[in-house]
Amino acid sequence: MSIENPREFMLQLFHTAVESVSAENCLPSFLADLKSEGRTIVIGAGKAAAAMAATVERHWQGELSGLVVTPYGHGATCEKIEVVEAAHPVPDGAGQQAAQRILDLVQGQQLTEKDVVLCLISGGGSALLSLPAAGITLEQKRAVNKALLKSGAAIHEMNCVRKHLSRIKGGRLALACAPARVVSFLISDVPGDDPSVIASGPTLPDSSTSAEALAILKKYNIAIDAEVLQYLESAESETPKPHDPRFAEHEHHVICNAATALEAAAAASRAQGMPAYILSDSIEGEARDVAQVLAAIARQVADREQPFSTPCVLLSGGETTVTVRGSGRGGRNAEFLLSAAIALNGHKKIFALACDTDGIDGSETNAGALYTPDSLARAEALGLKPKEFLNNNDAFRFFEALGDLVVTQPTRTNVNDFRVLLIL
Repeated sequence: MSIENPREFMLQLFHTAVESVSAENCLPSFLADLKSEGRTIVIGAGKAAAAMAATVERHWQGELSGLVVTPYGHGATCEKIEVVEAAHPVPDGAGQQAAQRILDLVQGQQLTEKDVVLCLISGGGSALLSLPAAGITLEQKRAVNKALLKSGAAIHEMNCVRKHLSRIKGGRLALACAPARVVSFLISDVPGDDPSVIASGPTLPDSSTSAEALAILKKYNIAIDAEVLQYLESAESETPKPHDPRFAEHEHHVICNAATALEAAAAASRAQGMPAYILSDSIEGEARDVAQVLAAIARQVADREQPFSTPCVLLSGGETTVTVRGSGRGGRNAEFLLSAAIALNGHKKIFALACDTDGIDGSETNAGALYTPDSLARAEALGLKPKEFLNNNDAFRFFEALGDLVVTQPTRTNVNDFRVLLIL
């Protein structure tokens, strides 16, 4: 099969993937059989929180009230559920106020066993629900968060630290809703889909420990203030654990994940006659290193027809990381693609796309970028040196100069990385 426009084909797969993990596509079926004998309170946080709240309003039979927090620019129109916006990925005062209001809301309602609290959680919720533990300031927590984001720490490591520095994460929010039943709906942005890791698990028990949080900070040489150290060394910092009977009546449902998006893209590709293979939905590691591995696989397919025959599409997801060493601009998907471009070195048969399903690569204005066999030649004509841009963590400006950024605006969902290798 021939693809007349490889760029448009890859973009179509990306948009299909994103649409498949929208709240409106994934959430209604989970609401169909859910009932509440008393009041229904909606709370939530994340990049999809507002879209999920709007979907609940459209499909819920009965009265609703509540509050959700979402990043700036991710809001949606709701009539019964208040939507507030705050900063991501580094928390701000608006997020702290929203977290406090959510906590006050469930604690001040005099909830009963007949009431249901619907908790709408998606990626980004951890930064948005930033309510530091007693004795720790928001600025101290911001400093730890910034350092973790630059360190190359994996998402489960970052969330372990966040949980133990919070008054609301690591299951504490669910306990604040007692004695009401808490039903959590989660859009997973974490490899492996552990619900206790998504947005630092505000409504699920936590198996990690304060000692592990301290070890992570030590591992990445992150300096912390004396107050933070003192708190993490105290018993108060420990989170409620699995098998805690207070969670017995609660429910949680992962309504979509990276696998959902990859399967939708694979189906769309096959529908056009192009074989598609999902390599993994949970790839982690340094973005530039993952790129070299996947580029090598693509070259093996293109040059030796192993382990797949050409033409075909290789799809993958997960969450890579970037250890920031330079002063440039760019998220992990653009960095992945620049490293892959260098490794592929203009191979005539291979095209690639790497984007974040939330529409924001790191903290930039793009979702990701596109690579074509002539990318390096076009860069050379402009006097751009790919390795210098990669060494400076400046993939955004590299692909911006080529006109190859993928810009979507916020998608109001998030299942993390989405990568296409198209081999013709």
